[in-house]
Amino acid sequence: MIRSHTLRKRDLYLNKLIAFQDTEPIKVVTGIRRCGKSSLLKLMAAHLRGNGVSDEQIIEMNFESYEFLKMTADELYRYVKERVLPDRRIYLFFDELQRMDGWENAVNSFRVDFDCDIYITGSNAYLLSSEYSTYLSGRCVEIKMLPLSFAEFVDFYGFTIKTVKSALGGQKKKAVDQDGTQYELREIFDAYMRFGGMPGIADVGMEQDKALTLLEGIYSTVIVRDILEREKRRGQRQLTDAVLLKKIVLFLADNIGSSVSISSIGNTLVSEGLLDDSGRRGKPSAHTVQAYVNALLESYFFYEIKRFDIKGREFLRTLGKYYIVDIGLRNYLLGFRNRDSGHAIENVVYFELLRRGYDVAIGKVGNAEIDFIAAKADEKIYVQVTESMESETVRARELAPLQGIADNYEKIVLSLHPGLETSYDGIKSIDLIEWLLENQ
Repeated sequence: MIRSHTLRKRDLYLNKLIAFQDTEPIKVVTGIRRCGKSSLLKLMAAHLRGNGVSDEQIIEMNFESYEFLKMTADELYRYVKERVLPDRRIYLFFDELQRMDGWENAVNSFRVDFDCDIYITGSNAYLLSSEYSTYLSGRCVEIKMLPLSFAEFVDFYGFTIKTVKSALGGQKKKAVDQDGTQYELREIFDAYMRFGGMPGIADVGMEQDKALTLLEGIYSTVIVRDILEREKRRGQRQLTDAVLLKKIVLFLADNIGSSVSISSIGNTLVSEGLLDDSGRRGKPSAHTVQAYVNALLESYFFYEIKRFDIKGREFLRTLGKYYIVDIGLRNYLLGFRNRDSGHAIENVVYFELLRRGYDVAIGKVGNAEIDFIAAKADEKIYVQVTESMESETVRARELAPLQGIADNYEKIVLSLHPGLETSYDGIKSIDLIEWLLENQ
C-alpha cells in the first residue's frame, strides 16, 4: 500500500477550482481541518505550473506557518505588492487566512488593485459569515471540501477496482492492490467504516493506534483552536466551557441520524448524569446549547439536515438530524461498535449525496419518513438506507414510505445486502458499496 506524502489527486475539487480559474470571484475552499484543503491549493498551483504559469506569478502563504503567523493585514498587503509583476497576472494562495484580523480588507484590495486570481482556504464557516461577506459581496465562490469518499479512500490506499468472474458465472468487482492481491470490496468498506476518510490516515496506514492519534489531534485542533480560541479572538465569552462542549459533541456523535432538538440535548445530558443539575454545572440553557451546536456546525464537525414535508411542499421547523463529518472521528470519540451500524452507513450516504452536488433533506410523508430527498436542478431522488433488504419485514418497512410518494422521481433503497431482486414496483434495490463506487 502507498504511504508516501506525495500529493494525491482530489479531482472532484480540483476540477471545480480549474473551472473558476482566471475568473473574477475569489475561490474559497472550506471544510473541517485536515480534510485536504492545503493539498488542494498545492494541486491547483501545480496545475498552473504545468500549464505555463511561472513560479514568480504564484504566491503561496500558509498562515499557520510561523513565518506568517503574526503577520498583519497591512504587512500582507505590502508583502504581495512587492511581488506583483508588471503586465502579468499573479496567483495568490492563502491557506487558513481566517487567523488574521482584517484579512478581508487586504483581499478586497488585491482584487481591486492588482491583476490577480485569488484562492483561500478556511476551517470555519465564520470565514464567510455575513460580517465578512459584505466585503466580498457576490465576489466569491465557495468550494465545500469533505474528507475522502469511499472511492477516494480506495484510490488513496493504492487499490484498483477490477471486474472478475464470479463462481456463479456472472461478474463481480474486487479490489486489487499493487502486488496483485485481491480483496473483497466489503473488506475495504469495513476499513473505511472503521478509520474514516481523513486523508492523513493513508499516510499512517490502517494501524489503529496511529490512526486514533491522528484523529485525536484533529479533534483537539477543531475544539480548542477553531471554537474556544476563536471565541476569545471575537471578544465573546459564551463558549468557555470545554467540558460542556465535549459532552455535546459526544451526544451528537452518539445520536447521528436520530431526531434531536436543542432542548432535548440539555435534558438528556442531565438525566443521564453527564451533567450535574445543580451547582456550577447546572442544566445549560437552550440558548447556550444552541451556541455550542452552532459552533460545531461552523467548524464543519457536524452537519444539520432539515425535514421536508413532501405533500405540503414545505420545510418543517420540527426536529432535524445531525451527521458527523467523518465516521473515523466518531469511532475515536465513542469507540468501535456495531450496535448502530445502520445510522453509520446512513451517515456515509448523506455525505456522498453532498459530494455529488445534491441539496439533501429528510422526507416526511404523513407519519412515515424518507431518509433522504436529494435534489439538484431538475433531478430528484428519494433514498432509503438500510443494512439489508433480505428480510421481508425490513423490505416492507423500507419500501412503504417510498410507495406513499405519488410523483415519478427516482426512488432507491441502498443496502449492504440488497437481496436477489433489483426492483420492487419501480423502486430500485441497489448495492451500497457499488453505488459508492459509481463512475469510478
